[in-house]
Amino acid sequence: MTDILNFGALNLAMSVGYRTGLFDVMDMFETPQTVTAIAEKAGLNSRYIREWLGVMATGGIVELSQDDEAQSRFFLPKAHADLLTRRSGNANLGVYTQEIPLLTTCALEPVVQGFSTGAGVSYDHYPRFQTFMTQLANAKHQQVLVEKFLPSVDDGEIIRQMQSGIRVCDLGCGEGIATVLMAAAFPQSEFVGIDIDQDALKKARSEAKKQSIPNLKFVQTDAATLENDRSLKEAFDYVTAFDAIHDQTRPLQALKGVYSLLKPDGIFSMVDIAAESNLADNLDHPMGPFLYTVSLMHCMPVGLIDGGSGLGMMWGREKAIEMLGKAGFQRIEVVPIPDDPFNFHFLCRK
Repeated sequence: MTDILNFGALNLAMSVGYRTGLFDVMDMFETPQTVTAIAEKAGLNSRYIREWLGVMATGGIVELSQDDEAQSRFFLPKAHADLLTRRSGNANLGVYTQEIPLLTTCALEPVVQGFSTGAGVSYDHYPRFQTFMTQLANAKHQQVLVEKFLPSVDDGEIIRQMQSGIRVCDLGCGEGIATVLMAAAFPQSEFVGIDIDQDALKKARSEAKKQSIPNLKFVQTDAATLENDRSLKEAFDYVTAFDAIHDQTRPLQALKGVYSLLKPDGIFSMVDIAAESNLADNLDHPMGPFLYTVSLMHCMPVGLIDGGSGLGMMWGREKAIEMLGKAGFQRIEVVPIPDDPFNFHFLCRK
């Protein structure tokens, strides 16, 4: 219990360090520094930083030493910074420290109420969550999506097609990080981002306009209704869904919609959490408690909205394959993702 309380507190304080940029600032120093020097470099209040450093030092995140004048100095080891700073790319675990504090602020009370009522929690309770998901997408996609993930799809065939010119749909695109990256990298292809969140799409369109990307548009619609949209029937060669299906209120209908979107022989890349469907098979998952908590606080309750299925983040490999089969896919492979042990790539061909 002592460990649990300490680590919970440490996660909260680390989220503050990540959000304020203190880890990035300390990463700039090659030698131990005083609180005053760190505060000046960060442009932040020294008294708050001193208290925060108390957490970081006792938690073993930063090293504490004393100079010749018996003054405390603090140093963030480079090996720690490799996992905690914005420069870390796909190895950035610091960004995840924000998730539990953010979900607690957004949804603790309605989730507690849901234990009595069984009701879902609407997206209105998560005003800052899309911004966080954009940070997460930046951390995951900027250095990996175009350079590593796409070249791994279908032994490189999909990237060759994208270079020649095909139609691609990114389902559950959010603020459009992945969609914009792909459209900018493959100007010969056409891209459509689909999401139900109007505010997220507004930011996505703004970013596309800012970068002057002409081969990209965003559409607001419910993924569960795509099967009935004749204008989009068999309109795409390739469809992607990055951590998007498990949040759907009607995930099977959404997958049927994906099947409808694809041309014959088209490919669907569904990237989702690497987990098994049976809880007993996840007991040794290295991030099991964290992922189940995120699911409890966000993925499951938003999936329960309007009587939805409440699938949850940890629906797992077996249920995903079963559902993809019910949606119409007969050729389904679960393939590894380069440098990403925490997600499965369900590669499906129509």
